[in-house]
Amino acid sequence: MAPVNLAIIYYSATGTIHALARAAAEGAEKAGAHVRLRKVAETAPPEAISANPAWSQHIQDTADIVQAGLDDLDWADAVLFGTPTRFGNPASQLRAFIDTTGPLWFQGKLADKVYSAFTASNTAHGGQESTILALGNTFYHWGGIIVPPGYTDPIQFQSGNPYGTSHVTGDGAPGDVPLDAARHQARRVVDTAALLKAGRAA
Repeated sequence: MAPVNLAIIYYSATGTIHALARAAAEGAEKAGAHVRLRKVAETAPPEAISANPAWSQHIQDTADIVQAGLDDLDWADAVLFGTPTRFGNPASQLRAFIDTTGPLWFQGKLADKVYSAFTASNTAHGGQESTILALGNTFYHWGGIIVPPGYTDPIQFQSGNPYGTSHVTGDGAPGDVPLDAARHQARRVVDTAALLKAGRAA
């Protein structure tokens, strides 16, 4: 059986979601997956970005990360989406990418893949769960198979979010707990996708 193809598609302004995405990629690769780490296009006006030094710096630091395209979704057996929460919803940059997926959806090419999501907010209870649930609405329309981390590993009892990995950015950069939770979530996604792929091939 060929390895699982996992696309990790994310938006990150100042680096928190990027750090979680990289940890997820590590977990998925250790689980044997082929991984594409992809950022979505930045749509914020230059003056907004330049007003925040951390935002400007992060764009420079991740200039080598390939921008997500529809071919990444088509290629993938499973997809992990990462986004900061914006008033309890995914960031507009990620939504802008998702809004281009109509042609794949119409051809049925988004159905029957495994999907999962992770997020971050500035404050505790700052919309983390609702952001992940909002992405679930898209996965339902696609006919996706949603795989949350649940409480399937001891790390989940430390991270405390069964919907998906999340982090409070007001506490600083992600530490061991959210990074390990992201690795576990990615492994769970890969393991589930592998079982589905094997079953379909049988």
